[in-house]
Amino acid sequence: MREETADAAALRARLRHVYWIGGGSGAGKSTVARRIAAQHGLRVYSTDDVMPDHAGRSTPEEAPCLSRFKTMGMDERWVNRSPETMLETFHWFRGEAFGLIVEDLLRFPADTGVIAEGFRLLPHLVKPLLAEPGHAVWLLPTPGFRRAAFDGRGWEIPRKTSDPELARHNLLERDRMFTDRLFEETKRLGLPVIEVDTVMNEGESTAQVMRAFGL
Repeated sequence: MREETADAAALRARLRHVYWIGGGSGAGKSTVARRIAAQHGLRVYSTDDVMPDHAGRSTPEEAPCLSRFKTMGMDERWVNRSPETMLETFHWFRGEAFGLIVEDLLRFPADTGVIAEGFRLLPHLVKPLLAEPGHAVWLLPTPGFRRAAFDGRGWEIPRKTSDPELARHNLLERDRMFTDRLFEETKRLGLPVIEVDTVMNEGESTAQVMRAFGL
């Protein structure tokens, strides 16, 4: 047990320079991360950008849900299954390949701060890595904000299915339940949350995150 504790402490120390921004889809995590990084001379590590690389590096034994997902057609992924099933079996929501995120972050030089951002940063996986409790925050969008964000940017996935309207409904419902789960998990673990709604602009979100980080 002492060895495990020492290893965990050493890992936290090596990730001391990392700031974490997790949260629900469409909450503006990437925009906020880029704005803060530009103001404070930090790097940005987007967990969305490395998903193809991580999917290619994961074995079926390490990521069984991801392996199954790869074999599905678009309708099987987004139309034929219930939002509840989509939520419970979505590989990134289950934390598959999270270890590859940690591996990537450990490769960054420790003398420059890094903002890691993305929905893959699940609270129960991030908390054990925090040397500083104030180095993590979760942006959780209201349903209205999430719909507005997706309508504004367009959404490619539903258009690739045979029933775009049902696929869109399923995705929004799945993401609503995921956000609810994040609310419950962050509250249980005592981790900070910023709720993002339609009256909050990017500048306000950025300012709130910087205050949470103490920047």
